[in-house]
Amino acid sequence: MEIKQAINVYLNKTSRAATLAAFRILFGMLMLMSLVRFLSKGWVNKFYIEPIFHFKYYGFSWVVTWGEYTYILFFVAIISCVGIILGYKYRLSIVLFFLSFTYIELIDKTTYLNHYYFISILSFLLCFLPLNVTFSLDSYYKNKSYKNVPKWTVDAIKVLIGVVYFYAGLAKLNSDWLFRAQPLKIWLSSKTDFPIIGKFMNDTWFHYLMSWSGAIYDLTIPFLLLIRKTRPFAFILVVIFHVFTRVLFPIGVFPYVMICATLIFFSGELHEKFLRVLGNILKLKSKVNDVRNVYLPRIYRKVFLVVCLFLSIQLVLPFRYVLYPGELFWTEEGYRFSWRVMLMEKAGYTSFRIVKYDTGNSFTVDNKHFLNAFQNKQMSTQPDFIVEYAHFLGDHYKKELENENIGVFVEGYISLNGRLSQPYIDPRVDLLKVKDGFQHKTWILPFEDEIKGL
Repeated sequence: MEIKQAINVYLNKTSRAATLAAFRILFGMLMLMSLVRFLSKGWVNKFYIEPIFHFKYYGFSWVVTWGEYTYILFFVAIISCVGIILGYKYRLSIVLFFLSFTYIELIDKTTYLNHYYFISILSFLLCFLPLNVTFSLDSYYKNKSYKNVPKWTVDAIKVLIGVVYFYAGLAKLNSDWLFRAQPLKIWLSSKTDFPIIGKFMNDTWFHYLMSWSGAIYDLTIPFLLLIRKTRPFAFILVVIFHVFTRVLFPIGVFPYVMICATLIFFSGELHEKFLRVLGNILKLKSKVNDVRNVYLPRIYRKVFLVVCLFLSIQLVLPFRYVLYPGELFWTEEGYRFSWRVMLMEKAGYTSFRIVKYDTGNSFTVDNKHFLNAFQNKQMSTQPDFIVEYAHFLGDHYKKELENENIGVFVEGYISLNGRLSQPYIDPRVDLLKVKDGFQHKTWILPFEDEIKGL
């Protein structure tokens, strides 16, 4: 009974609606910038149109490129961003953005990045939250707005951001990151031309300073943002950290997304001030006459339960790696979607040999005939890529060789976080006889070392 009462008390708490409105505007603007940037760099053609083969997420082979029409997906996402910013037909706009953006990311897992995944799941969450009940065209045309929203609608976004940071910190609690400063040592050593601190980039003490401070930052920043007294200091850290990583590494708009996202931890009064300033800059004079106190969804508790279920999945999903034996960084089984950000440097060489069983003859495949340089690099170090590509080659050469009985064998060598190269794939296994899936890949050779930690 006490738990039920506590839940009811929490459900009755409110936050300023301006907080969600400000988040909506910043999110829409950043996504718009990101999509325009993607188009301007010609990446739509490079990643989604030019390749003759696309690597698929397991269970999503039905998501295919639209060829030249893939641009339509980007234009839909861009138009959706405009709707999100203006708060016009918000529910339709955010749903269209989630569907178009996620479809684009599912076309080819070669382009997987943690921040693309974050944007997909965040936009899914935003489909259920009332980001348009104030300072929006929706509220203007309905002549109705709200001062407050249920507190959990704001807290849900905070929880998701906190998961990203805290889980990224947990992932850094491993022997490579803490006691070998890897892979930072590899990356920083190539940045000696960096202004002012470039002279330290080859120093061991600097590598450890960066690795340990990175882990501490990720583990503590969500809690520092939650506490009112430490919040200003925490936000300064957020800005410094993300600007620094953006300068050092080519990670797109993600640093700016995280900087703006963490503003949601600040008080509603600050967001109301932001909206007033924005309104004055844009010279918005129209006012809504019907201003109500608290917005409550028609299916209030059902929406709350959906959001709780979604967040519960986000809390559990990153730990699915414990279901697999072997070293996670080596096998990468359960590695994606777990906020393991920039923890590995893998260099690999993978050779595919087509064997004709009837004659015993064989030949080696030139991957350049089927994959671009980026796809080949990603494929060489990730087992699910390797087995998928092996099946693609099998289908291709069965047609070319008129259904001749063939097998696909792989020889691979991987260097993980600066270690000497080691054999990666069992060369005796015909990968055409292996099915991709969630089961453990027994054809990955054992890792001849140990990485201790989470």
